[in-house]
Amino acid sequence: MKNNIKDNINNLEYLEVLYSADRKGFEKEFFKIYPDISDNKIADFWKTRLEYGKTKGVSINTSRKEILFLIASCVVTILLIQSPKIISLNSFGYQFNDKYAGAIVLFGLSLFAVLRKGTFNPKQILISLSIFAVSAIYINLLPSFTGSDSVTLAYVHFPLMLWCLYGVIFIDFDIKDRLKRIDYIKYNGDLAVLGAIILIAGALLTGITIEMFSSIELSIEQFYSEYIIVWGLVSVPIVATYIILNFPNVTSKIAPIIANIFSPLVLITLIVFVIGIIMTGKDPYSDREFLLIFNVMLLGVAAIVVFSISGTSINRRQRFNEFTLFALTAVALIVDLVALSAIIYRLGEFGFSPNRVAVLGSNLLIFGNLLLVMIDLYKVNFKNKQIKQVELTIANYLPVYAIWTVFVVFVLPWIFWLR
Repeated sequence: MKNNIKDNINNLEYLEVLYSADRKGFEKEFFKIYPDISDNKIADFWKTRLEYGKTKGVSINTSRKEILFLIASCVVTILLIQSPKIISLNSFGYQFNDKYAGAIVLFGLSLFAVLRKGTFNPKQILISLSIFAVSAIYINLLPSFTGSDSVTLAYVHFPLMLWCLYGVIFIDFDIKDRLKRIDYIKYNGDLAVLGAIILIAGALLTGITIEMFSSIELSIEQFYSEYIIVWGLVSVPIVATYIILNFPNVTSKIAPIIANIFSPLVLITLIVFVIGIIMTGKDPYSDREFLLIFNVMLLGVAAIVVFSISGTSINRRQRFNEFTLFALTAVALIVDLVALSAIIYRLGEFGFSPNRVAVLGSNLLIFGNLLLVMIDLYKVNFKNKQIKQVELTIANYLPVYAIWTVFVVFVLPWIFWLR
C-alpha cells in the first residue's frame, strides 16, 4: 500500500481506487509517507481530506495510550540504569554503566516500539529478548581488566550491534522491505537532531534549577547529577521518539534541512582540510592520534551524506544539493583512501592489533558504502537517474554494518585472545 501510494501520488483515479478498497489501511500508510511527499499538491489535498472531520476524542484517547507506553518505557529504562545502586553493585567497583548504558537505552527504545504497535508477536519478542539477554551475559563475562583493546572494542560495538537489532524491531522484522530501512535511517537523523535540542533545553533547565536552589543556600548538585540528570539522559531518546512518531509533519523536516545546510559547509571544510594536510606536511602514516581524528571525521562526513540523501525530495529535483553530495562523497572517498593506505602501512610496520583491524574494517566498510553511493550520485547528476536509487543502495548496505558489529563483539576478542 505504501509503495502504491508513493508511486502513484499524481494518479488521482488510482488513489481513489486504493482508498475505496481499504480506507483505514490507506489512511495509516498515507500519513507514514506524507513527510516524504508533503511538497506535492495532491498529497496536501489528500491530507486535508483524511484529516477532515476527525473528532478530538479519538486523538486524546490515542495520545493517552501512547503517553502511558512512553512513561512505562522510561520507568523501565530508569530502573535498569539505576539497578547498580538498587542492589549495591557499585560497592564492588562494578563498571555497570560503562558496559550497559547504551544497551539499556536501546532496550527502552525497543520496549516502546513494541508497546506502541499494539499487537504482540510472541516469536519476535522471544527473539529480541534472547538477543538482548545472551549478548548482555556475554559482555558481562568478558574480563573487565584494563589494557585489553579487543575487549574495549567489544564494549564500544555492543550498543552498535543492538542498534541494528532495534532497527529490526522498529521496522517490525520486515527486513526485506528496503523502504522501511530507509524510514529507519530517516528516523535516526530526526532522533539525533531532536535529541540534541532536548538535551540543550535540559542543560539550560539544569543550570537555572541549580542556581535557583543555590540562591536559597540549598546544594542539590550531587543529587541532581546522580538522579535527575541520569534519568533525563536515558529518557531523552524515548521522548524524542514519541515526538517524532506522533508529530511527523514537524520533526521529519528538521534533519534534512540541517543536513542540506551543512553539506556544502562540510564539503568546503573537507577540501580546505585536505589542502591544509598537504601544506603542513601532516603525516597520518606515523601520527596515530591524527589518524584517529581522520577516521572520526570520515564517520561524520558519511553520516552527513546519508542523512542528506535520505531527506532529498522525491518530487522536486534539487540539483545543487545533489551535486554537492556527489562532490562531498568524492572528496570523502579520497580522504578514506589516504586513511586506508595509512592503516595498511601501520599494519605492515607494526603488525596486527585489535585496534588496527577494527579501524581497517570500519574504513573498508565506509569506503565500500561511499563508493556505491558516489556511483549512484553520478548517475543522478549526469544520467538523470532518480535520487531514490541512492537511498535503496544505502538501505541494502545496512546489513553489512550489522554483520561487522557482530564480528567485533563476538569474534575479534577471541582472535587476539582477549588482549
